[in-house]
Amino acid sequence: MQNMEEIYSKYSEIVYKYIFCLTGKKEIAEEIVQETFLVAIENINKFQGKCKISTWLCQVAKYIWFNQYRKGKKRKEFPISTLENTVFIEETVEDIVTQKEEKINLLKKIQTLNEETKNVMYLRILGNLEYEEIGEILGKNANWARVTFFRGKQKMKGEGKDEKRM
Repeated sequence: MQNMEEIYSKYSEIVYKYIFCLTGKKEIAEEIVQETFLVAIENINKFQGKCKISTWLCQVAKYIWFNQYRKGKKRKEFPISTLENTVFIEETVEDIVTQKEEKINLLKKIQTLNEETKNVMYLRILGNLEYEEIGEILGKNANWARVTFFRGKQKMKGEGKDEKRM
């Protein structure tokens, strides 16, 4: 097994991207990454190797995040604040409002998907992760992540068509 320094340097960015997608807050994601590796150091003997270490670390991070939520710390389901920091070049106010509305509608549609598909969509769209990284985080393979993303897009397109018909 690798030492914790090697594990940290190899997986901290993946854990950070995953948690940032869940929280939408840089500071919270950084804090949770640090806590994750502290917990990992204390509990490395509990890692049985039944999954990839990156999957285990992401699950530890997700547990820390949910545990903080249960304790009453503010949790944000979706990082809408990241939309406010989007750089718009030479656009009218109407363009900016339209783009923001489109992004919000997209995010609302993502919220209607099942948990696995929602995670894949967030990691791909907001985290800019490759399918291989998404598969690793979620304990699946790259092809599963690719297919899940595609099916999620198809479902969202289908729902959009149904809404327009009504």
